[in-house]
Amino acid sequence: MSSEALGIEFEPDESSDLDERSQRILALERRWWKYAGAKEQAISEMFSISPTNYYQLLNTLIDTDAALAYDPMLVKRLRRLRSTRHRARSEKRLGTEA
Repeated sequence: MSSEALGIEFEPDESSDLDERSQRILALERRWWKYAGAKEQAISEMFSISPTNYYQLLNTLIDTDAALAYDPMLVKRLRRLRSTRHRARSEKRLGTEA
């Protein structure tokens, strides 16, 4: 199933340093997901990979300067969310609260 069929607008940016798959990953992340499982299904259909592999690719991608240049607000939001989740896991593991 294409990204357009899933309601995800995507037009590759030829001037970007990112490849098309990386651009599609960021396009998918721009969308807000209402229903549990909908995003995982879209990941499987669009990329033919498991959600675990997708999130590994995403985490690597958002650490790149090319991704930051391509969509700075999205990448900064994703980095902030990742940092918040990491901090919460660390506090839970250590038994402390912020």
